[in-house]
Amino acid sequence: MSDQNVRNAGFTSSGIKGGSLASSMMSREAKGSGGGVHSGGPTSTLQGMGAKGSTHSSGFTSSGISRGSQASQMMSQEARSHGGGIPRSGTTSTVQSISMGGKGGKH
Repeated sequence: MSDQNVRNAGFTSSGIKGGSLASSMMSREAKGSGGGVHSGGPTSTLQGMGAKGSTHSSGFTSSGISRGSQASQMMSQEARSHGGGIPRSGTTSTVQSISMGGKGGKH
């Protein structure tokens, strides 16, 4: 289900779908960073997973982050770099939100 939710958001094997949540996220992220989308950020991470259909196998599931997975390692690393918490608009929370069918913490 999480892979389908990512595709439904517009992150597909053929690129970001125009007019989708994905294109809106890409536009906001590019504007916020001076014109580009950074590698490792929410948009590039989701696009990579959407292209491969690897969201679920990475540990981002429709019921939460799987223990011992790549997703849990990503969450742990992001928490350490932010003093113990995960920022709402950070990569981990955005990917998990989209995986569960949400809007990535941004409306």
